[in-house]
Amino acid sequence: MDTESGRPETGLMTSTEENTTARIVRPIAYGGPENLAVFGTPVPEPAAGGVVVEVRAAGVNPIDWKLYSGAFHAVADKNKTSAGVADDTLPALGLECAGVIAAVGSEVTGAKVGDEVLVYPVTAAYADYVTAPVTSLIPKPATVGWAEAGALLLAGTTAVHVLHAAGVGEGDTVLVHGGSGGVGLMAVQLAAARGATVIATAAERNHDLLRDLGAIPVAYGPGLLDRVRAAAPGGVTAAVDLAGTAEALDASLELVADRQRIASITGTERRSAAGIKVLGNGPGQDTGTEIRNAARAGLADRAGAGELRVVISAVYPLAEAAKAHEAGIAGHTPGKLVLVPQHS
Repeated sequence: MDTESGRPETGLMTSTEENTTARIVRPIAYGGPENLAVFGTPVPEPAAGGVVVEVRAAGVNPIDWKLYSGAFHAVADKNKTSAGVADDTLPALGLECAGVIAAVGSEVTGAKVGDEVLVYPVTAAYADYVTAPVTSLIPKPATVGWAEAGALLLAGTTAVHVLHAAGVGEGDTVLVHGGSGGVGLMAVQLAAARGATVIATAAERNHDLLRDLGAIPVAYGPGLLDRVRAAAPGGVTAAVDLAGTAEALDASLELVADRQRIASITGTERRSAAGIKVLGNGPGQDTGTEIRNAARAGLADRAGAGELRVVISAVYPLAEAAKAHEAGIAGHTPGKLVLVPQHS
């Protein structure tokens, strides 16, 4: 730490003040992962209606690096708080986690110190401790590991939302673009559980995993339409775009007759103009807040019963958040990345 300026070094815990007993990761500037730093911070106090959770695992999601890289689309004013964005500060990082309740507010009922919980929605979860309203808590199933618990709900609720938007159900044939990503792997499993035939695009190295989860894998790239048509001779009735590529949009528009049965979590201008359903925090997009909140308990139950697999690609210590983001941006591995604070 530069003791004169107070500016931290990236990737290092920086403060030695007596009241600084916890850590939080946040960007010091807009740009790439090299701008992530670990700051010392006091252990927070709970609001009257909230709790403090000692974080055991925090899910890493593409939105995290997109928020500080400048690659993310506009966030509507009404959604800035939930997305961890404010007009006068750099974005908070970490929108999901799991941990143990360390303190409860004076007005909290139904939750107590020591409870193991999943926390979503939340902001600033790249930390040793995080504050959250009691409404963000879901009991952690005993059979679910910490890494899986910390990475379940953002991808899971996004998958529920996008399948709902596309109207995917029994008898459908759904094309899942980006099937080996965190949301894609959830969408594949949940669509199959609904009785749909699932075709999922992914690199060939991830095809065996997709087969294990109930999908028919196809490689993306030139010839995609022919491969999908061969896999779905009866046609494709719905598509969910989790990849955000031009190919994903073009293929969806070509294969699905009803544009209202195409849903995308990528809010590009072309997608908004195409007449498909666009989900997200941007102006005019569908946030699906009620759908996502209602899905949390069911997702936890499914994971706890072994009916929903959370695929973890890699686990990193909290201080190596920059390395986790580098791996996520490279995008070579399936599933989720997780940060794990190391508590004494």
